[in-house]
Amino acid sequence: MKRAFILLLDSFGLGATPDAAKYNDIGANTFGHIASWAAAQGTPMDLPTLEGLGLAAAAHTACGEWAAGFNQREGFGAAYGAARERSTGKDTQSGHWEIAGVPVEFDWGYFPRTTPSFPAELTARLQQLGEVPGFLGDCHASGTDIINKHGDEHVASGKPIIYTSADSVLQIAAHEESFGLERLYALCEIAFKLVEPYNIGRVIARPFTGSDGKYTRTFNRHDYAVAPPAPTLLDHVKDGGGEVIALGKISDIFATQGVSRVVKGIDNMALFDALLKVSDEAGDGSLTFVNFVDFDQAFGHRRDVTGYSNALHEMDARLPEFIARLQPGDLVVITADHGCDPTWPGSDHTREHIPMIFFGPDVQPRALGISETFADIGQTLAHHLGVQPLSNGSNLL
Repeated sequence: MKRAFILLLDSFGLGATPDAAKYNDIGANTFGHIASWAAAQGTPMDLPTLEGLGLAAAAHTACGEWAAGFNQREGFGAAYGAARERSTGKDTQSGHWEIAGVPVEFDWGYFPRTTPSFPAELTARLQQLGEVPGFLGDCHASGTDIINKHGDEHVASGKPIIYTSADSVLQIAAHEESFGLERLYALCEIAFKLVEPYNIGRVIARPFTGSDGKYTRTFNRHDYAVAPPAPTLLDHVKDGGGEVIALGKISDIFATQGVSRVVKGIDNMALFDALLKVSDEAGDGSLTFVNFVDFDQAFGHRRDVTGYSNALHEMDARLPEFIARLQPGDLVVITADHGCDPTWPGSDHTREHIPMIFFGPDVQPRALGISETFADIGQTLAHHLGVQPLSNGSNLL
C-alpha cells in the first residue's frame, strides 16, 4: 500500500533565495532568526524530532549557516533539502500550486501600499452591490491588528473592514453576530467577481467575534480563490482513483479542484488531531495535504517571535504521534509555501527557501541539495503514488 502526506508549515522559510533583492527580502530567514532570538534569550530552541529528521541540515543547505542551538550534523532520519520558488510571487497560492506541480509564471495583480489601497471605483461598486454603509481600513495590514483597531467602530456602524497585504488578495473582516456570517460570505462572493479585472488571486472572508476592543478571528474563514491554471498533483491523484484529503485551507487554495474530502480545524493542534484521525483512515493511493496556518497568520504576519517559536515546539512534540501511525509504503514531506520572518520589518511574507524533508518507513535518509522549483516535491509524490507525472518538477527519490 502506498500513501502520501504533505505537512505544510505555512510560512516556515529557511533563508532568503538568490532573487530576494527583487522582494526587498535580502537577509530574511524565518527559522534562523527565530533560533537566534531564542538563543539570545538564554533558552535555545529544542526541536529533537525535526532536528533528527534533518531540519537544521536542510536550513544549512539553504543559507550556509547552522541555526543557533542546533548541533546534529549526521545520523538524520529523512531525505532532506531545500527548494527555491520558480513562481514570480511569494504568496500562498503560488507556493501551494507550485508544490503541486503548477508554477505561477504570470504576474498576479496587487494592491498598492497606499491608504486607501483599493481603487475608489472598486469599493464604490462593492458598497453598492453589497448594500453596506461604507468600509473601514482600506490599507495594507495584519488581520488581527486591524480587527482590534476597527472592531468597535465596525460593530457600531456596520461598515466591514477591508485590507490587503503583499499577497494578491482582498480581505474582508466582519463580526459573525452583529454583521452576520452568511452576509459576510455573500459580500465576499460579490468582491470576488469585482476583482477579476484586477487579476487578484483571492478574496478572503475573515469572520470574528468578541466585543469592546477584544476580538478573535474564528475558524469560519473562507477563501474565494482563482482555480489553478492547469491540473495539479491533486487532480492527478483523484483522477487516478486515489482520495485527496484536504485539511485546513487547502481546499480553498485549490478552489476545491482535485479535492475529495475537506477537513477543517480551528488551529494548528486541532488540525494535527484531524491529521492523526485521517492517517488511520486514509486508504491506498491517497494524498493527505494539511496546511498548518497558525505559523503564518497568527505569528509570522503578527511578527510574534515568541508565538512562532512556541508553535514550532508544539508541532515537534506531537510529530512522534503521527510518525508512529505510519505504515509501510507511506511517504511524508514536511515543507512550507514561502517565508514570513517574524523578525522582519512590516507584516508581509518573505522570499525564502522552503524545507523538503521526506521520510517514511521505506525512505533512505540522504542529502537532497537545493531544488530550483517547489514542483520537485509534487513530482516526487506523484512518482511514489504511481499517478500521471506532473508537467513540472523532478522525482527526488
